[in-house]
Amino acid sequence: MAGTRWLFAATIFLGSFLLFLVEPIAAKQLLPLLGGSAAVWITCLVFFQTALLAAYLYAHWLARRARWILHFALLALAACAAIAWAARSYAPSTGSDHPMAMVFVALSAWIGLPFLALGATSPLLQVWWTKIECTGIPYRLFALSNLASMLALGLYPSWIEPGFSLHAQRIIWTSGFGVFVMLSAILTSKTRATQSIPTEATHDEGNAPPSPLRDKLLWVLLPMGAAMQLSAVTSYLTANVVAIPLLWVLPLAVYLLTIILAFQWQLPRSIVSRFLIVMLAGLGYALSKQDTVWPMRISIGFFLAEAFAACLFCHTETYARRPRRASESTLFYLFFAAGGAAGSFLIGIAFPLLFRFNFDLVITCCVTAVLAFAATWKDGWSLRLLWGVASIAMAVQIFWIHVVVQRSTIVAVRNFYGALRVKQTYGIPGATLRTLTNGNVEHGTQIFGTDEQRKTPTTYYAPDSGVGLALRLCCGQRARRIGVIGLGAGTLAAYGRQGDRIIFYEINEGVEPIARNVFTYIRESAASVAIISGDARTSLAKEPPQGFDVLAIDAFSGDAIPLHLLTRQALALYRKHLAPRGVLAFHISNRNVHLEAPIALLAKDAGMQAVMITTGADDPRDEFSATWMLVTENADLMNQSEIARGAQHPGAIPGLRLWTDDYSGLLPVLQW
Repeated sequence: MAGTRWLFAATIFLGSFLLFLVEPIAAKQLLPLLGGSAAVWITCLVFFQTALLAAYLYAHWLARRARWILHFALLALAACAAIAWAARSYAPSTGSDHPMAMVFVALSAWIGLPFLALGATSPLLQVWWTKIECTGIPYRLFALSNLASMLALGLYPSWIEPGFSLHAQRIIWTSGFGVFVMLSAILTSKTRATQSIPTEATHDEGNAPPSPLRDKLLWVLLPMGAAMQLSAVTSYLTANVVAIPLLWVLPLAVYLLTIILAFQWQLPRSIVSRFLIVMLAGLGYALSKQDTVWPMRISIGFFLAEAFAACLFCHTETYARRPRRASESTLFYLFFAAGGAAGSFLIGIAFPLLFRFNFDLVITCCVTAVLAFAATWKDGWSLRLLWGVASIAMAVQIFWIHVVVQRSTIVAVRNFYGALRVKQTYGIPGATLRTLTNGNVEHGTQIFGTDEQRKTPTTYYAPDSGVGLALRLCCGQRARRIGVIGLGAGTLAAYGRQGDRIIFYEINEGVEPIARNVFTYIRESAASVAIISGDARTSLAKEPPQGFDVLAIDAFSGDAIPLHLLTRQALALYRKHLAPRGVLAFHISNRNVHLEAPIALLAKDAGMQAVMITTGADDPRDEFSATWMLVTENADLMNQSEIARGAQHPGAIPGLRLWTDDYSGLLPVLQW
């Protein structure tokens, strides 16, 4: 019997480890297919939570029907699907007109069946355990499964991603899944041989009361609140920092840690409740500073602490209402998963469709306060008053933030690729400033004052910036062909001269109308300007060589260039479209990532020269500090005094590997 217990524990541990290991692997594989958008992971979370709900529904059904042949068939088909996923090669960039649908279709085809088999393991085996051991529900096995999940999430960014290519990761994962299938098959056979899994309850079933309807409702709503916290915090961090697996797994690890604490150690409600109210108040204050930029370590630490407090409260309250009847255990997990799916759906799909502004976090905090009000209703008037006031305060803050943001906003658009906002302010005497932002990241500003001010490039694109120098010095007075990956406000069109041809590549369909109608850089450019919709790599791969004199890589996901635009294969594609003495200008201005070393490594691999040019800010002209890297074979351009004088040669990072479509990792270059 001891051997069977170890088999139960090993199968649950391995299944949960693989379940959460496959999530960042599959999501990272999807990232370049959709332009490196920060929303890829949030949409993946919706899929994972929905698939987990389907897995728990399957476990709930199988625990009552005992269709053994069906379970063996599922394991066999899942193994075949995993092998096919590991063996197949994937294009680095394909794009899609319906990115959310693409995420669901791709993940269903790649890992749908393996995910279903893995997700059903923990609740199903807990039911089998109660029938073999004739004991109560082993909720500690749920904590064990989440411990395995946390281990997988910790190993991925720290060891697996830096050490293995995506293809190797898929092969390793599939090998582990093969072991899981064998353990599951053995355990299924043992369970079937031991007993026929009767539908009657275990020996203590008759003495346990059924769960009341109010508790069953909270089985859904409280996990929904926790999933909203997970999704909203992850969305905020990836949209404003950078879309990388590290910032995916940290909030998810916090979420799982709260489940372990709630199901393994029951912390006093008073401590959890007080911690939550303090963190909600702190987050409310932070969100009231809409345009404040916090250092990365402070942002990550604070938002993870708030998510920890909220998820711990929700999961502790859920566990306190767990069923006492073994026959209700799979129903409990089913409702738990339904709440998780609903919460991720609201943040990942519903809110972007319903709201022009990204108020996801503050709305989530209001929902958390309301859930705390409902969960503590029976605990006396003091807690009712506390959480009632907190709920009203959070609702008022939503209204207040909306009024403040609306007052300075002239255009707001939200879609899969982010929340675009054009702010109109009056920072320069006698002039109006319009600024395009995506989250807290600025993508261009124009000064509406004199004709000269309106036509002068600002922010990161000043005449003495790296791209400004490249455009001015590359070609003398002849007509130029210029390519720009990333449209923004269209600022680089201000450099256009008569006879020039400028082509912008932009994946976000919401940006072009703003650049053409709200800003005037494109309308007033002397050059011929075209805008190509879709992912830049996909578009460039389909086009004949363009002969660009300058190709600027200025696309951003969060605060950094998407990694699929910084690989050996991407550089080879750029060179195909460069004129013989053309120059690549990489915009690497950001607060959180040192990209100069990876780009220098790419240039060295391609036999090209690379220099970094950093310029300071000029407030009266609304020029920002900017860092550009120029990569070219044109030694004459690099030797010109204006470039050579300010050029810096980036240093190497020990152990940094060349980035390819099958291997990349930002962990070595993060600036904490």
